[in-house]
Amino acid sequence: MGTLQGRLQAGVSIPAHPLALDADGRFDERAQTALTRYYAESGVDGVAVGVHTTQFDVHEDRGLLGTVWAGAAESADRADWDAVLVAGLVGDVRQAVEEAELAAGLGYDAVLLCPWGMTERTEQSLLERAAAVGEVLPTIGFYLQDDVGGMRLGRSYWASLLDQPSTVAVKAAPFDRYRTNDVARALAEHDRWNEVALLTGNDDAIVHDLVTPTRVTVGGQQREVRIRGGLLGQWAVGARAAARLRARAVAEADAGSVSLSTLASASDLVEVNAAVFDVLGGFAGCVAGVNEVLRQQGLLQSSTCLSSQERVSPGQSELIAEVLTGFPDLLDQHFVAENRDRWLA
Repeated sequence: MGTLQGRLQAGVSIPAHPLALDADGRFDERAQTALTRYYAESGVDGVAVGVHTTQFDVHEDRGLLGTVWAGAAESADRADWDAVLVAGLVGDVRQAVEEAELAAGLGYDAVLLCPWGMTERTEQSLLERAAAVGEVLPTIGFYLQDDVGGMRLGRSYWASLLDQPSTVAVKAAPFDRYRTNDVARALAEHDRWNEVALLTGNDDAIVHDLVTPTRVTVGGQQREVRIRGGLLGQWAVGARAAARLRARAVAEADAGSVSLSTLASASDLVEVNAAVFDVLGGFAGCVAGVNEVLRQQGLLQSSTCLSSQERVSPGQSELIAEVLTGFPDLLDQHFVAENRDRWLA
């Protein structure tokens, strides 16, 4: 249990929940429920729903969005899982506030501020939207990579976002070490440096983020900011392995000695992520790639997405099959095979 801020600061593993569709693009409630059951039993700490991995286009159908949000919350409750529920919000202030109110009514704990769907994306408009949404639910700031719709945000932006008392965490996912460093240092230098959690969203550098401290000196005193958890699309697959790897990496970093085994896992995870997120295709198949892993594991009927533009790239399915064979433990192959039929029942 504990407070939301306490849980986030202690370290959490939060997968970004996919959207289950059949081959004709119709919502597959059975598979959607099975996915939430998978996460509930995997040892992760919650789910983020309505985010990029859920497909931003789901926000264009408020009825479907509500169904998906409600389904995850209800499945978590039936599993007696004390999950941190994060709702991904999009659009301008009015839409984002309305979505926050819907999520709050369904029992969600916080919102992730996704920039998708805004008519004007500036640092000021992002801050104004965050403040408005923060009147409804605690907020998680989001540094999204440019390849999937993000933009450069300066350290002054992060300082201003941290000024907002509703900000409980920031997800750093620019896939860029310089920009990730900007967020970490902005937090370390802020008065709320030990109140706001920093989460990794860098699917290409998960372990590196979890074992790397950021240290600054403020007023003659040294401060240290650590990333102890993450909210990741990569963790939508291999969720049990992710929870265990996160715990091991953080424990080793706390002890001041990171093992070569953990560092080797970091390299393996990058190899897995390259296939799943379609690095060769410029990330074009990153959402469909997550679905394709789950399809090959038998949890989803199809890798189909709401948008016809979202599909696996040529050769990506074969690369995914290779990493499923080459890194079965990182992708929960045996765990899923043993429990899949029960989750789908």
